[in-house]
Amino acid sequence: AAKKGSILPLDRYLPAGFLQDQREHTVGFSFTSYEYEDHLWALAIDAAAPAASYRADLFNRSNRNPPVNWEELIILAKEGKVAIAGIPVDTILHFLMFCLAVGEEPFQNQRQVISSEKGKLVLQYMQQLWSLCDKEIFQLNPIALAEKMSSADKYWYCPFAFCYSNYSRDGYAKNQLSYTDLIWFTPEIRLKSVLGGTGLAISASAGNREACLEFAQWVVSPVIQQSLYGEHGGQPGHRRAWTNPKLNMLANNYFMNALPVVDNAYLRPRYHGFLHFQDNAGVILWKYLLYGGNETSVIEQLNALYSESITP
Repeated sequence: AAKKGSILPLDRYLPAGFLQDQREHTVGFSFTSYEYEDHLWALAIDAAAPAASYRADLFNRSNRNPPVNWEELIILAKEGKVAIAGIPVDTILHFLMFCLAVGEEPFQNQRQVISSEKGKLVLQYMQQLWSLCDKEIFQLNPIALAEKMSSADKYWYCPFAFCYSNYSRDGYAKNQLSYTDLIWFTPEIRLKSVLGGTGLAISASAGNREACLEFAQWVVSPVIQQSLYGEHGGQPGHRRAWTNPKLNMLANNYFMNALPVVDNAYLRPRYHGFLHFQDNAGVILWKYLLYGGNETSVIEQLNALYSESITP
């Protein structure tokens, strides 16, 4: 959008003081994620990252606790109580999370996403967990997964999926979901998921540009984010909303519980072509996890796709 000039560079139109408040009260890298080539292209109306969710009532009834590390997660998965958002676009983000977990930040050069050695290790860990889950996970996005967890008692725990505060609020779903930080992958390394969220941009062809700018400032302002927006089901982008006691009371402490996850989230690459990589890489991984395959070949395919995506 920035390359084609279809949206406004907001830093040229919005007051410096307003933008400074947004930057200072961002959740994780939410504000930064909309900066590109020295301009700001959207406002963080919503902040999100995959966190862990669980059915507290089912764990309490069985006098058990949700898993806190990889070993406990595998044990629970073997009982058939774990589900993952497994459609392709989520699968590639899980892959990047595991790259960080095995100690290699992805995309460190223009030739490969990750080294062959570490990449194969990531695939092995993912296959270990995915193989213990019901095959229906390959068709579930995060919302469908939350619906499954909140409407029936089959799944007790999801280790990582984009979260929605609605499911933690009274009366929204049949059963309430609770949210928490990601598990410890090793005693020293906690899983670190990938930043998501939603940016509010303004079309360059907007008929009433001033009205659009005024509305954008209003809806992401701390007053509205903490009240009207957050109280009516929104998942705010302003930090003061995430730490607001009233909103946390309404959402069963969802915001305070998920805040460390979003603050710690990894900011994926931003270049013209990354979406091409993300969409197609997810399919490669999805097929491998569902049908199996050669790990070396999978990593080679991902690296080739990455190189292709950054070619001008």
